[in-house]
Amino acid sequence: MKKRHTTEEIITHLRSIERMLAGGATVDEACRQLGFGSQSYYRWKRTYGGMQPSEVHRIRELEKENQRLTKIVAELTIDNSILKEVAQGKW
Repeated sequence: MKKRHTTEEIITHLRSIERMLAGGATVDEACRQLGFGSQSYYRWKRTYGGMQPSEVHRIRELEKENQRLTKIVAELTIDNSILKEVAQGKW
């Protein structure tokens, strides 16, 4: 069974591994100690490397806002096309 980590947990793990690496541990040792594989570390580092938890929260808010605005645009596009058809008498 796969364990899902929250974004905040991932960032915390990345910070912990960076501290362990500074202390002389290898990536494999640090990952094993925290309970996940080194491939997860490299994938997470590529995705979330250098981010702070507040940045992730802001990105999540922006993604929600973008979804909301995309939905509004789609609805308005449908309304606009309906009004054009009515204006042209195609119904």
